[in-house]
Amino acid sequence: MLHLRLITPTEQTEDAVRLIKGTVGTTHLCVLSGAARDPVGDVVLCDVAREAADDLLSGLQRLGLDTTGSIAVENVDLSLSERADRAEEEAPGEGADAVLWEHLTEATHEESTLSVTYLSFLTLATMIAACGVVLDNAVLIVGAMAVGPEFGPLAGVSTATVQRRPRLAMRSLIALLVGFAVAMALTVAFSLFMDAVGLFTEEQLKGERPQTGFVYAPDWFSFVVAVLAGAAGTLSLTSAKSGALVGVAISVTTVPAAANAAVALSYGDTVQTWGSTEQLLLNLLGITLAGTLTLLAQKQLWRKQHARLRRRTAA
Repeated sequence: MLHLRLITPTEQTEDAVRLIKGTVGTTHLCVLSGAARDPVGDVVLCDVAREAADDLLSGLQRLGLDTTGSIAVENVDLSLSERADRAEEEAPGEGADAVLWEHLTEATHEESTLSVTYLSFLTLATMIAACGVVLDNAVLIVGAMAVGPEFGPLAGVSTATVQRRPRLAMRSLIALLVGFAVAMALTVAFSLFMDAVGLFTEEQLKGERPQTGFVYAPDWFSFVVAVLAGAAGTLSLTSAKSGALVGVAISVTTVPAAANAAVALSYGDTVQTWGSTEQLLLNLLGITLAGTLTLLAQKQLWRKQHARLRRRTAA
C-alpha cells in the first residue's frame, strides 16, 4: 500500500475526494478541513494500492494539485486493516508489476544529477577497479562494481526515452559522459602516481591476468550480460526491489573497463585502451537498450491489463 497526503485548495477538495472515491483500490480517506497553512487549504489523506496509484496520481495532476497544492506519496511498510486488504484485492493487477511513472522519473532524476558526490563515487570506484586490474584481483573488481553509481544515469536515459522527456535524457547523458571522463582522467593521474611510487608496473598490466583479462576483451557474452543486467536493474527500480540493484551492479563491467582503459592509457598501451573502451561502450549500450525495452514492455502490458478491466467493468 501507498499513503497519499494532499494539500488541496478548498475549492478543489471535493474534486479530489470524488476522484479518490472513484478510484478502485483506495481506502482510509480522511479530510482535514482548513488544516493546511502553507499553502492554505485542506489536507486530504488516503491509502491506495500500488497497482492503482499511477492512475490516481495522474488524475490528481490533471486537477492541477501539483501546482496549486501538494501531492506526497509514502510507502506503507505495515498496514493491519481488512479495508486495506480488500482495496488491494479489488485493484487491478499485482502491486509488484505496477510502475509509478512519476516516482520512477523523480528517482532517476535524482540519481542522474552531475554532483560532487556522484563524481566522487564514480572516481573512487574506478580507482579501486584500477588496483583490481593491475593486481588481477577479482575481489577488488567486484567491490568497484558495487560502488559505482552509473546505473542511475543509464536508467535515466531509458526512462526519459520512454516518457519522452528530453531534458531528463540530456541530464542523464551529461552525468554519464562527464562522469566517466572525469573519473578516467583522475584515474590516469592516480595510475601515474602509483607507478611513480612503485605500486603499479607495466609488467603487471601486460602480464597474464586470468581474473580480470575480460575487461579489455569484449565479446557477445559481454553484450548479453549487459542486456540481462539492464532488464533486471530496471525491474528492480520499477518494483521497488532496490536490493536487486546490488546484483546488477556486480554483473556489468562498466567501471572495471573504464579503469583498465585509464591504466592502459597511462602506459601508452593502445590495444588495451581501445579494447576496454569497446567493452565500456558495449555495456552502456546493452544496459540502456534493455532498460528502454523493459519499460516499454511494462507500459504496454499494464495498458492492456487496464483496458481489460475497463471492458469488464463496463459489461
